[in-house]
Amino acid sequence: MPPTPQRLVLASASPRRLELLRQIGLEPDHVEPAELDETPQRKETPRGLATRLAAAKAAAVRALHPAAFVLAADTVVAVGTRVLPKVETEAEGRACLALLSGRAHRVLTGLCVIGPDGRRAARLAESRVIFKRLTDPEIAAYLQSGEGLGKAGGYAIQGRAGAFVTSLQGSYSAIVGLPLYETASLLRGLGYRLP
Repeated sequence: MPPTPQRLVLASASPRRLELLRQIGLEPDHVEPAELDETPQRKETPRGLATRLAAAKAAAVRALHPAAFVLAADTVVAVGTRVLPKVETEAEGRACLALLSGRAHRVLTGLCVIGPDGRRAARLAESRVIFKRLTDPEIAAYLQSGEGLGKAGGYAIQGRAGAFVTSLQGSYSAIVGLPLYETASLLRGLGYRLP
């Protein structure tokens, strides 16, 4: 008897998350971004924010695809307890890069999977990144590239900003947006057959 068909829904509009899934041989049957207010709640920690948003995205999309495995993630960049925004303007990008220049920051990616039977599993991947001290011309050139727009903390480690990183501890794929080890583990644990 052939195995029961399984469906995977990625609850994200991020092309990077889709590329990362494909890297481990997974092709979602559907991509369904969750439209949520991602504003941190009063006194919410960066860890709490990443975890809450991943779970909320998974729950919102599961309501539309109850018979599928739903995978959601949220990435937060933090300096201390301060959550950096998903940069929308050049001024925000300049402020983020100036803050990250020459110092360590944390990248927290919350992950949540809900199976077709309603069981859910979640993880939080935390990485530590240190940037070199950035010069004004380096910041200006990076902003000119437009690469940091829409990105948490105003940079994309898989792009030009990779040249700013002097040290990285943790999961590189989690910093890009999806911790692959944890993703495979959670899916497998809920009964999803990986290739």
